[in-house]
Amino acid sequence: MSADPLFVLTALALCVVASERAARLPYLHHLGSALLVIVLTATLANVGVIPTYSDDNPIYAGIFEYLGPVAIFLLLLRVNVRGLAQAGLPMVSLFLLGSVGTMLGVVVAMWLVGGSRAFGELYYALGGMYAGTYIGGGINFNAIALEYGVVKNGPLFAAAATVDNAMTTLWMAVTVVAPRMLRTAPPVAMPEAMAPAAEAATHEERESVAPAELALLLGSAAAAVWISGLASAWIQGQSGIAVPSILILTTLALVLAQLPAVQELRGTRVTGWLAVLFFLAVIGTLCDFASLAQIGALGRDLIVLVVVAVGIHGLLLFGVASLLHIDPCMTAIASQANIGGATSALALARSLERPDLALPAVLIGSLGNAIGTYLGFLIAVFLRAFPGT
Repeated sequence: MSADPLFVLTALALCVVASERAARLPYLHHLGSALLVIVLTATLANVGVIPTYSDDNPIYAGIFEYLGPVAIFLLLLRVNVRGLAQAGLPMVSLFLLGSVGTMLGVVVAMWLVGGSRAFGELYYALGGMYAGTYIGGGINFNAIALEYGVVKNGPLFAAAATVDNAMTTLWMAVTVVAPRMLRTAPPVAMPEAMAPAAEAATHEERESVAPAELALLLGSAAAAVWISGLASAWIQGQSGIAVPSILILTTLALVLAQLPAVQELRGTRVTGWLAVLFFLAVIGTLCDFASLAQIGALGRDLIVLVVVAVGIHGLLLFGVASLLHIDPCMTAIASQANIGGATSALALARSLERPDLALPAVLIGSLGNAIGTYLGFLIAVFLRAFPGT
């Protein structure tokens, strides 16, 4: 297995190429390039062709830290704010329902595996970590782990993170496939304001982009990510209020997207989608089967915990949505915002060809970052107060 950054980048790029070409085949078209690139990189990582994810790998870390936000910025540049009013409230409602499902799932799953008997005295913190990460993301997972000292218990923290990564990869695949399996009713009508963008999406992926236009897009995206980080740090330093940089980035992109000159820019969607595919390729490397096999009984209990917790989340969310005849694409994106976060929710919206849900996907993902830690602590306190659960 080679960990050379250039080799890794080459392999990821080839996986993107292969997934895009495979998605055009009649018998693979229904899977889409988003799922195919995850499967390809997960396979290569687990057979040893490329390394599984590590923060020490500059390609993986760089894509997560920089390319993910760049993808969000670029894809939001074509979003018309008039579509948010129609898609926003249902998405927020679904997201909050999914959050309730996650909390319920963690409590039931912890009871099922035996709580302290399976994980020791820090079982309640572990439950809070999983509730936090499957409502918001890794930031919430780490915040709760730090507060309760789980990071000092190396084996437990490493095993918990490994299982979390595997479930994140698996759920991305589930939410790509689920809308196609559950589409038993006509989807919610796309906002009229978004129809031209949706109609042009396929054609724009093949348009020619001048070097100056491409440089402008990449430079603008990099500047926006940089400015958002500076602004977030400045606000926290001045007021003590932690405003996630992703919210500032989203606001910048949203304001710029309403300008006619920005709407006319060529290449925003194709460049943003390329960034998303690289992001999804790295998600595939998170699924490390060898690490899962080495953590023994602890790993088995953790797998049961997350499968039951996320399974209850999915059953509640998709079950209620089906009863109410809510568009399964919207439901899947809300679920992905819970389990995978803003960037993966945006990637799913793009994969399902729903540009009208791109902005709501990012906004509810950011909402998850904001509330995930609070709700994770709530679950930890509850589990500690009621050890029988």
